[in-house]
Amino acid sequence: MNRLVDGKWRTDYQLTDEGGAFRRQQTTFRDWVAGSDVPAHVDAEPDDRFQPEAGRYHLYVSYACPWAHRTLLARSLLGLEDAIGVSVVDPWRGDDGWQFTPEKDGCTEDDLYDSSFLRELYVEADPDVSCRVTVPVLWDTTEETIVNNESREILRQFTTAFADLGNGADLAPTDRREEIDRIVTEIYEPINNGVYRAGFASEQEPYDEAIDELFGALDHWDEHLGENRYLAGDRLTEADICLFTTLVRFDQVYHTHFMCNVRHIHEYENLWPYLRDVYQTAGVADTVRMGHIKEHYYTTHPDVTPSGIVARGPDLDFTAPHGRDELPGRPPEPITAE
Repeated sequence: MNRLVDGKWRTDYQLTDEGGAFRRQQTTFRDWVAGSDVPAHVDAEPDDRFQPEAGRYHLYVSYACPWAHRTLLARSLLGLEDAIGVSVVDPWRGDDGWQFTPEKDGCTEDDLYDSSFLRELYVEADPDVSCRVTVPVLWDTTEETIVNNESREILRQFTTAFADLGNGADLAPTDRREEIDRIVTEIYEPINNGVYRAGFASEQEPYDEAIDELFGALDHWDEHLGENRYLAGDRLTEADICLFTTLVRFDQVYHTHFMCNVRHIHEYENLWPYLRDVYQTAGVADTVRMGHIKEHYYTTHPDVTPSGIVARGPDLDFTAPHGRDELPGRPPEPITAE
């Protein structure tokens, strides 16, 4: 894995600690757009430098990355496509990190600076930066800097600070935010990060620990979803976005590539219909590019799959009837003028 050190590109970053356990580094840019409702667990305040204005901000993403996928989903569900532009990197990530390959299907050029590599944006924001170069990136074209590159925090900013620029849908209702934040925290370590802890473990013990926690959590939420259409009650929220982007990758990638092979998601009684339910929500399916997902994982981690061969299956139908309409709840709905 590679990273920037004092603004210079290095290729000797180690993913695991001495005990063979995967340790994810914290993201670096953590500012908040003015008008954001900053959760209690975050030590930050909205910054008046960053005013929520249509056309001012740009999102850098990969369709392959589950963290970036969160922000694409929120942008779509909240109707922010016209307010926030997007540039898409190549799903293949080599020694030079995320790159722009506009001739490749589903990819774009860097619409702002015509950069060749995403790391150039990080150095543009801070010439002496030391960090991993990750997606998503929320860029401010006025201040010409990165506002934030933490997916969970960008989600909340889209939901709150940018609310007046979208379609009126709400992915974090005020009376549910505490519950939503609790659930997002609960699913992060065992599930969202758990698949990586299993896949990048270099010793048996940390792998076993990750697998036990992963499938324990999946079993728990499968039971929860037997009586609840969504994670936080009767409507789709940020919590569902955060779980969905892991679940939709699970059977095609994590089950095989990351050795998370105790069960497939399509073998779960409730998680599988739930996954189809969210997928069939208006604005979701267009953000899922399974070709990008599979290419990225199977060709970008040579320590895990050195051959670079992309596994073929399984063939899943995300559009099959899910039968969850009978449960209380509804997808997010735009507010329409009377």
